[in-house]
Amino acid sequence: MVATTEEQVEAVRALVASIPPGRVATYGDIASAAGLSSARTVGWIMRTDSADLPWHRVLGASGRPAPHLAHRQIAKLELEGVPIRDGRVDLAAARHRLDQSG
Repeated sequence: MVATTEEQVEAVRALVASIPPGRVATYGDIASAAGLSSARTVGWIMRTDSADLPWHRVLGASGRPAPHLAHRQIAKLELEGVPIRDGRVDLAAARHRLDQSG
């Protein structure tokens, strides 16, 4: 397994920080923009180094938050005006286009 570099961590952090209020991105969107091979790497980075970031704006590809975060995450997103239906973010309406240069 290849170690995640500090540059990759910082690229992910910068991309998450760039998501404006009312918009969201998926783990896969961020992985692609950061040049990472896996959305799981983004998930690992988010679990270990995102307390000071708008973590609630990052979702899985289904648009549903993780069950253990669902209540908090949906509440934060609703306050920002993100369109949510049946516990799922409308990705077509709310997805933020990330800068591919990382």
